[in-house]
Amino acid sequence: MEIFVLGVNHQTAPVTIRERVAVPEHLLPQALHKLIETSVVNEGLILSTCNRTEIYYTAESDAQNGLVGWLDQFNQLEPGTLQPYLYHHEGDDAILHLLRVACGLDSMVLGEPQILGQLKRAFALAREADALDVCLTRLLQHSFSVAKKVRTDTDIGQNAVSVAFAAVSLARQLFSSFSSKTVLLVGAGETIELVATHMVQNRVGDVLVANRTLARAEALGEQFNGKPYTLEALPELVPLADIIISSTASPLPVIGKGMVERALKIRKHRPILIIDLAVPRDIEPQVVELDDAFLYSVDDLQQIIQQNMKQREQAAEDAEAIVRAYVSEFKEWLNQRSSATLIRALREQMDDYKEEVLVKATKKLENGANPQEVAQFIAHTLTQKFLHYPTMKIRQATTNADQALLNAAEHLFGMND
Repeated sequence: MEIFVLGVNHQTAPVTIRERVAVPEHLLPQALHKLIETSVVNEGLILSTCNRTEIYYTAESDAQNGLVGWLDQFNQLEPGTLQPYLYHHEGDDAILHLLRVACGLDSMVLGEPQILGQLKRAFALAREADALDVCLTRLLQHSFSVAKKVRTDTDIGQNAVSVAFAAVSLARQLFSSFSSKTVLLVGAGETIELVATHMVQNRVGDVLVANRTLARAEALGEQFNGKPYTLEALPELVPLADIIISSTASPLPVIGKGMVERALKIRKHRPILIIDLAVPRDIEPQVVELDDAFLYSVDDLQQIIQQNMKQREQAAEDAEAIVRAYVSEFKEWLNQRSSATLIRALREQMDDYKEEVLVKATKKLENGANPQEVAQFIAHTLTQKFLHYPTMKIRQATTNADQALLNAAEHLFGMND
């Protein structure tokens, strides 16, 4: 039995393909049941995110062709639609791929931690659907341990590599704690939503949301327990804010130097961190001239991101070494499990021989046969049964000049000791 992975990701398929093959979480149990019903796999797990859809499975032989057809059919695609975009790994390569995915080494954003949570969720759903057996269960648990070690032993996830995350990381450098701070989010688009997510995760005190349309501000405020306002309220909101992060589509600045200067007087010059993520800029550049106002533009953050990405790439080299070492560790477990199965089967076969011979020997004794002759019968018959198949294979190897098998036989039976 071998381990395989079949899938598409951001490196092999455009979003138009990825979205057609993505499996929503509520459909995963159904997909897993249908996967197992194909009978071409022994066990399976489906990992589906915005950047990848992968099937991890074990099988007695490669079931790639059958699964490619199944993927097309399940996603109601024309046969062959996915073939140009698919990748396929088996054995050590499949194990390595999973460990790299779990550690964020195969992600669009190097080292991002979200994929591990998504993989754990996929694992839980596969277990609930009874789609897993011993091998994949052990491999998935192994991948979680490796990801934890990579996070602990390297700096792969320590440095911000997205604008939103970089903005929050910059704020954390200025303020040791967010719990008593007020953040003003100007705008309500995707970038601000990501900033809000990171801020809430860092337990910021109060969240104020100002947007051109109040409805969008209300929607974002409801999501993150924030108070919604329109942009007209900015003169009253800026003095309340310890941190201002802005990203609107306005062609002109929405916060000027005068507004910030008045706010600082009201605040008695308590510092304000202002991060402008907009292009064109939302904050007048002259704000940087004010004492106690710390202004950063998106270009400033890009420099931080580029530096952090280099640090992540250096950490990734260490992470890759850890991952490859743990591939060998899992392979060792897999080999031991295979040898245990072989040994168990061999012992069961020998027990069958023993029972068969004992039945015949008992009948001989009941019919009055000489015990010594019966003992010789037992020894001779068991020896013949045990050696029959190996002897036949050794003769075939000799005829075929299969020296590797002959050497293995010598080693197995201790003939060269």
